[in-house]
Amino acid sequence: MSYGVPSAEPSAQVPVCPRHPDRPSYVRCQRCGRPACPDCQRAAAVGFQCVDCVNETSRTTPQVRTVYGGAVASGKPVVTYGIIALCAVMYVLQWVVPGQVVYEQFAYNNVFATPEYGVFEPWRMLTAAFLHSPDSVLHIALNMYTLWIFGQALEPLLGRARFLALYLISAVGGSVGYLLLNPVLVPGQGLVGVVGASGAIFGLFGAMLLVQRHRGGDTRQLWVLIAINGVIGFLIPQIAWQAHLGGLVTGALCAAILAYTPRGRRQGLIQAAGLVAVVLLLTLASWVKISM
Repeated sequence: MSYGVPSAEPSAQVPVCPRHPDRPSYVRCQRCGRPACPDCQRAAAVGFQCVDCVNETSRTTPQVRTVYGGAVASGKPVVTYGIIALCAVMYVLQWVVPGQVVYEQFAYNNVFATPEYGVFEPWRMLTAAFLHSPDSVLHIALNMYTLWIFGQALEPLLGRARFLALYLISAVGGSVGYLLLNPVLVPGQGLVGVVGASGAIFGLFGAMLLVQRHRGGDTRQLWVLIAINGVIGFLIPQIAWQAHLGGLVTGALCAAILAYTPRGRRQGLIQAAGLVAVVLLLTLASWVKISM
């Protein structure tokens, strides 16, 4: 008896990734059914999806936003950490760079906002908020600790962009407060620079007060905190309470715009216009002061 050799069946076509035709791909997208290689697979609730379907879903799905219009961001408050890191780097540079070059280039004094003295550098109103006294580690430590506490609370509520705008505008507001409530040259002191994030920190105090009130929370502890820090500014010499007050008022004003703008499609546009109006108001107040 003889046995015939069975004919070979045609080999099944090996599926390949549409993005990488040279790669066999036996895993298929749960959404479109196309093969996807390991580089093009994205974990889904069930199985995997290809990168094209994930991108399409992200484009068509409305972005989740907080009640204040900011994009909901999971994870760590990166803006808060970024500001702390920048302040730390600048503090190290104040020690490393010979002389007082960093201090002289970025510290603020009312003279730098007054063109008649021949040195008009208004950007120092902002850069001074990233410097701290090199003679006191406690200065930067307390400011950064407070920023860390309030940043973790406010940044997720407002959104990263709005929180950053609030912080920067409050920093400028602190310098403007110092300009408005002080003579250009303090008698008996000469050209004394103002540094520190305290104006911006007080801006976060004012913002948290407005946000907490808007949410219906208890604000008594915040009032006590603001009162204690305000009194310290008068009791301890070489503390610019004027910058604290300017930052507090500016931060509260910015937060009022962010919190009380009605929700809707134009919420972000109205909020942006309101914050720009605050900047223009600070500019106008400074111009009136230096024109007197």
